Parts: sequence; C-alpha cells; structure tokens
Amino acid sequence: MPTSITSATATAIARERITACAGDPAPADDIEDPDNPEHPDSLGELEAGLDRLQDTPATSRPPVGRILLPLGTLAGLLSLWQLAAWFGSPRADLFPGPLEVLGTAAELAADGRLAEAVFTSLQRGVLGFLLALAIGTPLGLLLSASATLRRGLGPLVSGLQVLPSVAWVPAAIIWFGLTDATVFFVVLMGATPSIVNGFLSGVDTVPPQYRRLGTVLGASRTQQLLRIVLPAALPGYLAGLKQGWAFSWRSLMAAEIIAVGGSIGFGLGSLLQQGRDLSQMAVVVSAIMAILAVGIAVELLVFAPLERRLLRRRGLAPGATR
Repeated sequence: MPTSITSATATAIARERITACAGDPAPADDIEDPDNPEHPDSLGELEAGLDRLQDTPATSRPPVGRILLPLGTLAGLLSLWQLAAWFGSPRADLFPGPLEVLGTAAELAADGRLAEAVFTSLQRGVLGFLLALAIGTPLGLLLSASATLRRGLGPLVSGLQVLPSVAWVPAAIIWFGLTDATVFFVVLMGATPSIVNGFLSGVDTVPPQYRRLGTVLGASRTQQLLRIVLPAALPGYLAGLKQGWAFSWRSLMAAEIIAVGGSIGFGLGSLLQQGRDLSQMAVVVSAIMAILAVGIAVELLVFAPLERRLLRRRGLAPGATR
C-alpha cells in the first residue's frame, strides 16, 4: 500500500505543477517550438504518461521457474536421501530410502489405511481449526476493543500460545477419556491463542489516523472496529490464521500419537505410532511424509491464494495495479 500511495501522490503533484505552469505562461523565449516532435501536444499526453508509469506492472518470475525450482530441489534431496540409504546405512530397516518408503506407502494406500488416516486427521484438523476460529476471532475483537481486558488477558493468551499443546493431552484424557473430544480440545487449546494474537498484531499495525478519520465521519466504536480496523488488520489476521492452522495441525498429531484406542479413530498420528510399535521404519517415514504433504497442500491451496488475493487488492502483489 505505501508504494501505491507514493505513486498516486507523485502523480497528483506532477499534475498540479503542470496545471500551474499552464496557468502561468513562460516567456516567449522559453517556449519550445511546437513543430519539434519531442514537444508534447497537450497536457493530456503528459497525464497519460504519468498514468502509464504508475500502472506499469512489476516484473515477476515466470510460472515455469516457480514450478521447476521446487521440483528440482525436491529431486535433489530425494537423490541425496537414496544415496545415503544405499551407501551410508548398512540396514535398510533402520534407514529406508525413498524407494522403500514409496513401496510401503503404496501398500498402505492399497489396503486403505493411508486414505483412512489422511481423511480422519484432515477432518479433525479442519473442524478443530474452524472451532478455534469461531472462538479466537470474537475474543480478538473483544480484546482489541478494550484496553483493560487486553492488559488483563493478553499475557495469559501469550502464555497459552507458547505452552506446548502436548501438555494438554493427559488432562484431556482424564476429562474426556479416549474420545474425539480429547483431540478437539487439544487442537482448540493449540490454535486459539495464535489466532487471537495474530488478530491483535494486525490491529496494532493499523495507523491511528484511520480511527481519527472514522471519528470525524461520525462512525461509532462498533462501526470503526468492523468497517475500519478489521479490514485494515486483515494481513496480520491472515498471518495469525496461518499460524493457528500450523498449531492446530501439530496439536492434532500430538494428540493422535498419545491418545490411542477407545473410540478415537485411526489418523495419521495413530499410523505413526503403529509403525513405531511394530518397528517398521518405512511406515513411520510414510506417515511423516503424509503429514508433511497435507500441510503443504493446505498452504498452497488455501492460504497462499488468500494471501495473493489480499495483496493484489491492496496493490502490493507483483503485477497488481490500483
């Protein structure tokens, strides 16, 4: 946004100077020959040139480069991993290579365990994150609207954010038993503080002039919060949502690894724990790769498009115009 504002301001100043010069004609000796091809025909041409300069899109990396670079890096890492498994480890059961892991993942997919684990964990993660979003957003609004509440509850929220979510698993098992409520409680306690703090960080970056402008225009505190502060705080809020999802996904894996049995379904954490119990390192690595793949997919398919769209609307994305 600052870049766009600067360009618009520069354009306005240039136009004012052009208009001033037009209203105060220069001496005859200083007037250029109209027959000169470099002489502008009118003020409109100058204004059009300034507009083109302002609206020129920034150059960005070609789409092919954005795809080939990560794929090349991944291929290089997999090659190093396979070479280390072939020549650096005498036992394939302790250090399986990507080929062995791929074969094990294919077996897990064939018998349906991998698909069941991914679906169960993803369903829990999404539902838990949405629940944390429904609680964290109103709480963030409330704390941002009241300085007294923020001073009283802000340190507690920050403390809960740094508290490892795995610490809630024993208490949740005692309270709720081996049920899905245990998993959702751990996810909720891991994600909600991050969403609240992300919202508050976004509110802190809103310039105070926006609030004063709302006051001058007669907006109430509620209108200022919903129509001025909240839209201006969206970048920080989105960053808090991304961090909240990361915390919820980690919390979910910790809960699924520890809380096994009862009525709790079979998730990726359960698959990881099963591989450890059976000393099957290929199953363990397959579960780790599946957890990583789901995290990357959510980032690329959900949060990255939202972030690009938000930045483009504010003129901050490459190639965006206002």
